[in-house]
Amino acid sequence: MKLQERVMLFQDRLQQVITHSGLNRSAFAVSIKVDRSTLSQLLAADNIRLPRADTLASIAEVHQVSIDWLLGLTRQGPMGANILPEAFQVDDYSATIFEKTLEWHRQASGYKIRYVPTTLPDLLKTEAVAEYEFNRYGSGKVDQSVRDNQLLLLQQRHPGSELETCMSVQHLQSFAAGEGIWQGLPIRDRREQLERMVELNDELYPGFRWYLYDGKQTYSASFTIFGPMRATVFLGHLYVIVNSIDHIRKLTDRFDDLIRIATVHPHEIQKYLQRLLQQNR
Repeated sequence: MKLQERVMLFQDRLQQVITHSGLNRSAFAVSIKVDRSTLSQLLAADNIRLPRADTLASIAEVHQVSIDWLLGLTRQGPMGANILPEAFQVDDYSATIFEKTLEWHRQASGYKIRYVPTTLPDLLKTEAVAEYEFNRYGSGKVDQSVRDNQLLLLQQRHPGSELETCMSVQHLQSFAAGEGIWQGLPIRDRREQLERMVELNDELYPGFRWYLYDGKQTYSASFTIFGPMRATVFLGHLYVIVNSIDHIRKLTDRFDDLIRIATVHPHEIQKYLQRLLQQNR
């Protein structure tokens, strides 16, 4: 879909939201915290721009519609969840779910992103670990997986980027010891990965904050929260894409619960990683 077509579709759907709200334009503008003139510009026939991310988020939150629906990425108007395969195509934009994830990271710029990884935080992975995981679980191309991880790292290096990640301490211990799914990954690759974690954590902190919780106390599936815009829950070869503000809040509350019970906090992670290196020589 061309930009002008998407703008026109957004205008049509925004007008539907205004009509359904029962408010006049002035009152609607107040409800989403924009000026009356800003709303008029968004709806103007000669407008060629989509609204800012915070305006989209405000419309979605206040009037309970999906951001993806507003932008024409789905026909589903009410808030809800969509199940997407890893290689899903949106409109005429053919991309893997990994490429969509990168786009969602960019769209959430300025918001806090919260992330419970499936294995290890993607932006910290070495090429050897990315290739090992790809050979076990991957779809697509291994070089694409490596590239996407590097792009996530570059994005996190931008000023103002804020990412919190949380995983079980036992999972990290299993990696360091080469246990469970990590059996078969040579110790030199595991040590290189731990050293890279130490290096990057030192570089990225405090914009990147890493928590470890006790996996004997609780369990969490892998999910990512892209600010107020959307969240994804990973189910193996499927992602659940969540647009509902209420659902996003529930996942945010769950992430906050994991932080509350964390046994290793961001200011402690560096020493913890160094201990793992010493223990697994």
